[in-house]
Amino acid sequence: MRSFLALLLLALPFAVSAERRIDPALAATNYPAHVTEGGVTVAADPYDRSPKADVFGVDYLKYDFIPIRIIVTNNTAEPISLNDVRILLMPADGGKINAGEPGDVERRVLMRERTGVTIPIGPLKIHKKGKAADSKVEADFSENEYSALAVEPHTTRAGFLFYDVQGLGQHPLAGAKLEFREIRDNTGKEMFAFEVPLDAYLKTAPKPGAK
Repeated sequence: MRSFLALLLLALPFAVSAERRIDPALAATNYPAHVTEGGVTVAADPYDRSPKADVFGVDYLKYDFIPIRIIVTNNTAEPISLNDVRILLMPADGGKINAGEPGDVERRVLMRERTGVTIPIGPLKIHKKGKAADSKVEADFSENEYSALAVEPHTTRAGFLFYDVQGLGQHPLAGAKLEFREIRDNTGKEMFAFEVPLDAYLKTAPKPGAK
């Protein structure tokens, strides 16, 4: 099984198409949804609406997955380890959601595309099969991979995790938090847990469809 940790960190901006690029990550304190403890700041930047989410090859929102950019800034004098980190989405109504893997998304895409869509035309209905998106899912995940699992002193690392929000209602991030656990210092000692409230992001995010 591919570890979701390999999807966490990305040091440089990357292109997902010739037209749209994901902006380089800023220091974590620049994002509305962030928490700082002991010189380490973690932030969450959801790509939960268009046109922001259009940088990917697949419309993940259509399949009830929300890409969330994770940003970690280490302003201490020692490296921190993310080798054992767990980053869970905690919905407002309880429970904890692990980050998805490519197979999770592909199964959802395949299920929906096999069902297809029904297009009404007058009194008749025409059934149109969807197009397979598996290769695009794999491309999106592979282009986000980064092998390092540490954040060096005075360095920022960032990357995307994809969370399955099916069944969480129209506003799945409202009242939700991201929980960071098992971040370790340079001696291997577990640091404090971080809980990043996503409402801080929602208060400043433009309305869906806004330019």
